[in-house]
Amino acid sequence: MNIIVTNEALHWFKDEMEVKQGDHIRFYARYGGSSPFHEGFSIGMNREMPHEMGVEAVIEGIHFYIEKADEWFFNEHDLYVTVNKRLDELTYEYKRAV
Repeated sequence: MNIIVTNEALHWFKDEMEVKQGDHIRFYARYGGSSPFHEGFSIGMNREMPHEMGVEAVIEGIHFYIEKADEWFFNEHDLYVTVNKRLDELTYEYKRAV
């Protein structure tokens, strides 16, 4: 499983959340909503230090990660983080990990 953050999404994090080198962004399973794999759960995201990191991608010194305890949510798929340009908000896609 991998985390792929597009350049547009990286700029979104820098502009909207003012992230900088050394910051950590966590993606996690959040109760409520729905996802392609789990009704009643959706993806959440926040800035916090890791406890037990499972998957990590470091881009320009910014750490994007998923805790081991949340890996089940992604159902062995890669997480693609992009931006919906019309809405200027993040979007998430799940693609089968190869």
